Amino acid sequence: MKKVLAYINNNVLVKVASLNSVSVIVKIIAGFLTSKFIALFVGSEGMALVGNLRNFVGSIQTVSILGLYKGVVRYISEFKNNTVELSKTLSTVFYLGFGATMLMSFLVYFKAEYINDLIFKNYNNYAYVIRIFAVALPFYALNMLAFSIMNGFAKYKYLIVFNIFGQILGAVITILLIWLEQIDGALIAVVIAESMIFLITLVGIANRRNFIPLIKASNFSLSFAKKLSSYSGMALFSAIILPLVAILIRSYIIDNIGMKEAGFWEAMNRISKYYLLFVSTLLTMYILPRFSEIDNIKDFRKEVFSFYKTIIPVFALGLIVIYFLRHFIIQVVFTDEFKPVEELFFWQLLGDFIKVLSTVIAFQFLAKRMFWHYIITEAFSVIILYFTSKYLIDEFGLVGANMAHFATYIMYYAIILLIFSSSLFGVLPDKTEEE
Repeated sequence: MKKVLAYINNNVLVKVASLNSVSVIVKIIAGFLTSKFIALFVGSEGMALVGNLRNFVGSIQTVSILGLYKGVVRYISEFKNNTVELSKTLSTVFYLGFGATMLMSFLVYFKAEYINDLIFKNYNNYAYVIRIFAVALPFYALNMLAFSIMNGFAKYKYLIVFNIFGQILGAVITILLIWLEQIDGALIAVVIAESMIFLITLVGIANRRNFIPLIKASNFSLSFAKKLSSYSGMALFSAIILPLVAILIRSYIIDNIGMKEAGFWEAMNRISKYYLLFVSTLLTMYILPRFSEIDNIKDFRKEVFSFYKTIIPVFALGLIVIYFLRHFIIQVVFTDEFKPVEELFFWQLLGDFIKVLSTVIAFQFLAKRMFWHYIITEAFSVIILYFTSKYLIDEFGLVGANMAHFATYIMYYAIILLIFSSSLFGVLPDKTEEE
């Protein structure tokens, strides 16, 4: 027992995971409550519309900050003790993000009718929701800048506490909007929820004013902007391609099976998103900054296998529990209308397990700016996902989309292992070779 306690006290990953789990639990509870209200007041067809809007919003949010979040985390982590370079980092990111965010806000606002037709087709006119999103977008960008600063400085406690209060605020606003306005309220909640978290983050910024003087127009650096471009390119690629593929698959389900079934698929994706929160936030807050600091194969291998030993067993056990409780989860999170979602769990859970195994290693692409490795592997995965989804949906119905999810990540993981085979399984170089 003493050894276990000593291990926990000395292992940063375990400490962050323990603290992060509180934030994730709050976010999951908030997500379950909002999903329940969507199921009760909007139904499965409305769930499909919410899914399309979520994909669009996520894409525009990433484009508005030029996909710089992970790059900012990496360089702040590297330059946190170098005031000159840190000032260049913050100044360049702030002014790049400001310009991009304002441009996207104007485009979204004045092209709201056109965007409405793309997302909702002939279902209804929600252009006013798109305009609300355009107004809220700058607050999302400011929030992400503040989060990236705290993440880069390894201020995990602040980051997690802000996340907890932000999720509570977002859940309360979402539930009120759905209760008062049904489908309109659900759509408005999608476009403002993440921006509202800035109200919480603002408190943290006010208490850490020492960062603000470092942001100067004179310290904007074109050379540093070029360094960030690879991170930006990788994030923008994912931001555009992944939501587009999700919308295409959802549209294929609508056209070939039905709107209700598209809502069932979206419901499974929401559940998947909730239980993946624990791992995804841990990867962003700990693995990315840690991989950025690592400069040798030995430490990279150590971190990967440490994650596999400490986090993966717990994650696997959690997935098994979720599978056997799937009927209960559907009853609690949704309604009887969503009972067919139970059939989607098996393949979704398997796919998500393989996804986490591969993503841990693939974060090295982001940490070390391995641009073309990232682009090629991501392009491969989305192409495989789209075409296997179409084929398997035709063969097996709705569950085929989840089978495609599993098949895609099996192939993706195989490629990741192939790329990093020497780093993970090869003979380690001696100290003179590393130098």
